[in-house]
Amino acid sequence: MSMTKPSVISQRTLIIASSNPGKIREFISLLDDLSLDIRLQPGSLNLNFQETGLTFAENAYIKAAAVAAATGCCALADDSGLCVDALNGAPGIHSARYAPTETARIIKLLTALKNTDNRKASFKAALCIAMPDGSTLVTVEGHCDGLITLAPRGQGGFGYDPIFEVAHTGMTFAEMSPSRKQALGHRGRAFALLRQKLMHL
Repeated sequence: MSMTKPSVISQRTLIIASSNPGKIREFISLLDDLSLDIRLQPGSLNLNFQETGLTFAENAYIKAAAVAAATGCCALADDSGLCVDALNGAPGIHSARYAPTETARIIKLLTALKNTDNRKASFKAALCIAMPDGSTLVTVEGHCDGLITLAPRGQGGFGYDPIFEVAHTGMTFAEMSPSRKQALGHRGRAFALLRQKLMHL
């Protein structure tokens, strides 16, 4: 889908404020058909900030604003995570810090749920584009409902993807093709909202 009119950032560089390889691949794919000069966050950046927000949107802004200020360009950041009903929404905004490695995070989560039949969960994602002056250009949120599986399934994706079965599909994110994950996933839905916002700026 192409934008029907120039947006505020259509002629600007947009920095992806992330060092997560999985996220970066998804971001580039989801933004590929927009007329933006998309660049990765410079590896030489020495950023000094903490994700102290209480919501995904607040943390996305903190990251985007830090990178925008450091580079002098608009920056896009996301904050996303897995919210499990039986754990009162945990790991939530602490999803990436729930345990030291992806494997450890999955094991810890499955262990926490071993004595409950309630496997309901949702993936949530907030996207924020911040300007170099600290102002927010746009913020959107997307979510995807599903269930936590009893054991990992699939070889694709990253993070919690092997244990998150998307509602009404019978498949985990890790069992889906990248295109199907984008269409159904929380980040893909957030990007769809982001496109709409950018087209009307």
